Amino acid sequence: MAQLQLIKQSSGILIPATPETSDFLHSKCKLGAVLEGEFRRVRNAALHRKYFSLLNLGFEYWEPAGGAITPSEKHIVSRYADYLAQRVGNGDILASYAEEFFCDLSARRTSNITACKSFDAYREWVIVCAGYYDVVFLPDGSQRKRPKSISFANMDDTAFVPLYTETLNVLWRFILHRSFSNQREAENAAAQLMSFGG
Repeated sequence: MAQLQLIKQSSGILIPATPETSDFLHSKCKLGAVLEGEFRRVRNAALHRKYFSLLNLGFEYWEPAGGAITPSEKHIVSRYADYLAQRVGNGDILASYAEEFFCDLSARRTSNITACKSFDAYREWVIVCAGYYDVVFLPDGSQRKRPKSISFANMDDTAFVPLYTETLNVLWRFILHRSFSNQREAENAAAQLMSFGG
């Protein structure tokens, strides 16, 4: 069963409050379908819209790059190059070779791959970077950070306001600082984006 978030317009019409709700209504419900559900008033919908507008702004400015080499691979090769440099010298040459190795490896790994943007993957990454995640253990012994649900039912205003602040910090640190002079300017751009969206 889907959980939908709707906003009541002045005309009494309910419209989707989130991209997920919009996707559900457009892809899973035929025109004229009757939906039944229990409705309740939830957290500050304006802040929720502002949050998704901020996410959309970051998504628009983000261009996928890198990712072909994991941080652990980069760490191991760099440490090995440092180890060799301490033993035999020529640290600059070894660092140069390590960088060349990374470039070649990255080119080989991505030669048949086209980078594509996924809003869901991006949103999950932002939520995890903002510190809102659970750690799950996988059968191979590794761990994965799974983003917590930010749905209206799972997060009230007292938890959502700090999430908004941390999301702004994450987007500023990784994406928006390249295009805006400060966080306030980025928030203003997100507000304009929200006003264009309705």
